[in-house]
Amino acid sequence: MIQIPIESINLLLLNVGHAHHYADWNWKNVSSPFVRIFYVTEGEALLHLPEQTIRLQPGHMYFVPAYKMHSYECHGLFDHYYLHMYEGVQGEMNVFEVYDLPTEVEVKVEGREEMDTLFAYLCREQPDARLPQSDPTSYDTSGQTSDYAQRYRDMALWEKMELRGAMLMILARFMQHATPRVWTSDERMKRVLEHIHNHISDNIDVEELANVACVTKPYLIRLFKREFGTSPIQYINKKKVERAGLLLFTTDLPVKEVAWQLGFSDDSYFIRLFRKQMGVTPQEYRERVKP
Repeated sequence: MIQIPIESINLLLLNVGHAHHYADWNWKNVSSPFVRIFYVTEGEALLHLPEQTIRLQPGHMYFVPAYKMHSYECHGLFDHYYLHMYEGVQGEMNVFEVYDLPTEVEVKVEGREEMDTLFAYLCREQPDARLPQSDPTSYDTSGQTSDYAQRYRDMALWEKMELRGAMLMILARFMQHATPRVWTSDERMKRVLEHIHNHISDNIDVEELANVACVTKPYLIRLFKREFGTSPIQYINKKKVERAGLLLFTTDLPVKEVAWQLGFSDDSYFIRLFRKQMGVTPQEYRERVKP
């Protein structure tokens, strides 16, 4: 499996708060480039995922991965803490890519006081991270989200240390039950994947990947497609577009600068590629994406 050293886990906070609802937490087709964690304190609701529907209940925490399309349904009382986070834009594969985290974990009675304390601490220390409204469309502008991200970047080091420690303790509850993704049993392909993620901001050439795997270029293409069901270039472009979505969402960088940072010398090509994968242009994504 691909190893993730603890030192490389760079969690960044976007939002945290305690929400109180009564039959008014009903949003459809929500998707975002960050992960969401919910900790239910009272009442219940439904989380609709493509593969299943989960009943959200007190004493449990729930994890929704980035880019996972989902919907919410609530017919009565529903109180919960929410935590939105992402891993800082780096080259390496991040923890959310390497591990499959469970959607639901139970917080045992003896551990609820600790979990209550952690979320209450985050809410108390980061009041500006609270969402102004629960409607995802009310906080989907790039300006609003980049403000959240900039607020975190401007914190003092000791504040970041405390904040990251609390987030790691919460995430650890899911990691206890996480399973490593079996990307491939072929060591050559593991090296290729790691190379792609470590150089996602570069203009990666297939010949370069063939050298990493110590095989010929045609064989690399056949082997990669057999292992991952897609070509190396398609995989690279998919990961570049996902990284672009995060940059568009958490910074005010112009689209042309985002393209350049991801190794695209032709921003028109980048825009076409982004639109093909996301269904909208980078600018439209920035304006319309629902976190």
